[in-house]
Amino acid sequence: MNAAGSLHLAWRYIARHRARTLLLALALGLTLALPLAVRSLMEIAQREYRARARATPLVLGAKGSALELTLNALYFRRRGVEAIQMKQMETLRDSGLTKVIPIYARYHAQEAPVVGTSLDYFAFRGLHIAEGRMITRLGDCVVGARLARRHGLRPGSTLSTSPEQVFDIAGVYPVKLRVTGVLAESHSADDEAAFVDVKTAWLIEGIAHGHDDVVKSTETGTVLERKDGNVATTNAVRMFTEVTAENLDNFHFHGDPGAYSLTAVIALPHDAKAQAILLGRYQDPSDGTLLVRPVEQMDALLASIFQAERLTLLLLVTLGTAVLIIATLVFALSFKMRRREFDTLDEIGVASGTVVLVKLFEVLLVGIAAGWIVLSIWWLVQRMGAALVRMLLQ
Repeated sequence: MNAAGSLHLAWRYIARHRARTLLLALALGLTLALPLAVRSLMEIAQREYRARARATPLVLGAKGSALELTLNALYFRRRGVEAIQMKQMETLRDSGLTKVIPIYARYHAQEAPVVGTSLDYFAFRGLHIAEGRMITRLGDCVVGARLARRHGLRPGSTLSTSPEQVFDIAGVYPVKLRVTGVLAESHSADDEAAFVDVKTAWLIEGIAHGHDDVVKSTETGTVLERKDGNVATTNAVRMFTEVTAENLDNFHFHGDPGAYSLTAVIALPHDAKAQAILLGRYQDPSDGTLLVRPVEQMDALLASIFQAERLTLLLLVTLGTAVLIIATLVFALSFKMRRREFDTLDEIGVASGTVVLVKLFEVLLVGIAAGWIVLSIWWLVQRMGAALVRMLLQ
């Protein structure tokens, strides 16, 4: 019997015991694929983290965790970040050493971050509109490509913000945002966010609001007292939850604009010298701010991740070795249980070398199935790894 005959016998045996073969191939494939998948994910994470951090020279925020501040500015992570005031951004801008881009990422809509910023942000990140137009007024928003696909958003749609607490004692109402445009996919965290002007973010916070014109109102039950041009109203005054062309002029802000909140400020120094001067000035600021280099924070984060990765890979290699030993034992026991089958082949004149080939082909076919599983998992990681990494950062 030639090699083709041996391969035919091996294939017939594997086809006859499909379930057992599949389980063995899965055990081998998954065990071999896990270290490869972990290593590939780490490489993707390193590439994703460092690319976005390297493109962001400096970030200003409140004193506290430099890493949380970086994640808020780069990935709009809302947890663990205190606010700074607008006047602190203005101080940085007035230094004449840098351009500044405000970031107010504290609120969300349908689980997506709502990011208050300026039009400079879109030019900085290289974002452009794929459908519709850019924001032009209070209450407008543009959404990332994946967010738009997931919720079926397009120009003309509305997106309602979610309250930060179930019971909002401050009386801040959800705001209905008007979607004016959908951004082209950038394969970054920007694809999962909704962007508004920073004034709209303050509207969501409740610093600004709109209501019926109580000065001209003739409705009973809304005005308590009119005195010296001032009007005292009751809670019956109708508050607007959506900005329209008709009620836009009825929206107004309260308090000192310099005290309005931001979660971070992206600083774009004019050159390396300006960056060095700023870092020196903000080594120990008295106004409670913190100036960080995102690339340094990401390098520190990746160093910690890689330490955990080494331990994980060691454990996976140990597990893989154990699975290979078990697989060898399974094949040995299988061949021993089939001794009568092989004796029959010997009795009808099949050479012992051919029997050895049958066994080798069985092992080879299971190995090929396991290899196909490994390649499939590796392909999935390469195809979806970047999206998975970005999702874990939200």
